[in-house]
Amino acid sequence: MKPLQLATMVAAAGVVCGLGLIGLTGCGTPGAPQPPSLRLPGVVDDLSVVRAGEHVTLRWTSPKKTTDHLLIAGSIVAQVCRREGSGGCNAAGSVTVRPGAEAEFRDTLPANLTAGKPRLVSYFVELKSPKGRSAGPSNAAAILAGEAPAAVAGFSAEVRADGVALHWKGVDETPVRLHRRLVAGGPPKNKKDHRNLMSAPPEPELRDLLVEADDRHSRELDGALDKTARFGESYEYSAQRVERVTVEGKMLELAGEISAPVRVDVIDIFPPAVPRGLAAVAVPEEKTIDLSWQPDTEADLAGYIVYRGEGTAEWLRISGAQPVASPAYRDKTVEAGHAYRYKVSAIDQTGHESAGSAEARETMPNP
Repeated sequence: MKPLQLATMVAAAGVVCGLGLIGLTGCGTPGAPQPPSLRLPGVVDDLSVVRAGEHVTLRWTSPKKTTDHLLIAGSIVAQVCRREGSGGCNAAGSVTVRPGAEAEFRDTLPANLTAGKPRLVSYFVELKSPKGRSAGPSNAAAILAGEAPAAVAGFSAEVRADGVALHWKGVDETPVRLHRRLVAGGPPKNKKDHRNLMSAPPEPELRDLLVEADDRHSRELDGALDKTARFGESYEYSAQRVERVTVEGKMLELAGEISAPVRVDVIDIFPPAVPRGLAAVAVPEEKTIDLSWQPDTEADLAGYIVYRGEGTAEWLRISGAQPVASPAYRDKTVEAGHAYRYKVSAIDQTGHESAGSAEARETMPNP
């Protein structure tokens, strides 16, 4: 081959490598060979644990990738163990989870861990590769072993005008934690009831309330009152006793079993408060009797209804088909020389009417 032809071919090869054309190899220096992946799932670092009586619930987030940053294909076997003090970690069971999923494991404590004085027990989760290998245990998540408080008995709920009243038997000095869950698909909403639909922010699905013994004593309650419950919603309530214990310098809770849930449909069947302070004053020059009373303060108040009676005759609604918006009314249908008695009721947006107010009497003088 002539020297000129060889130089041309080398130059052309350099152009091809510079363009990086797909399908051509052999340009540049090959990288160092990579070791095969051990396919070890990443280590769990957000393990949390909660005890309720003899039952323990663990939760964590499963990793999406292996320790060498490859996506995990298929499910992961998670092995759970518990350790008391400085002893070994005893197997509690295993569960299969999906990569990237929120995982959960439920454990039932053995008899020796549900008796005696409060003491720390730590849980760990270890994720296994297809060959049964692990990158190491998770963070430690601790609960208190020992005898738990007694379960709440006789738990019940009652809807009242001022909230949901919760009751249970055996009121003592042990605090009680109430769990409330918003139930989807609650009772049908009345189209007239705009109290919560227009301006109220959405509620959290879960809400807890700790009821101290002092709260019950000061309010003379045999339970608690949830004033944050909203009309038109449905909730599930449950309860458990909790004791605060200091172990190894840490304040922890030892919680009893959670009671069976009680569902409550918070339907408004309560009328507004009875109007107070009704007064009637004759205005001869206008040939009217003017009524006034103290305003009601309910959020769902639609207005008032005014009734009039004369002598022993039955009460007659005189305020028209629509409720009176303000706490005042002018009776223009009076006659001179007649004595009248009046009463007023309040009505809400769902049509519940209060009882009538105390009567007010007035006589229209003769001209």
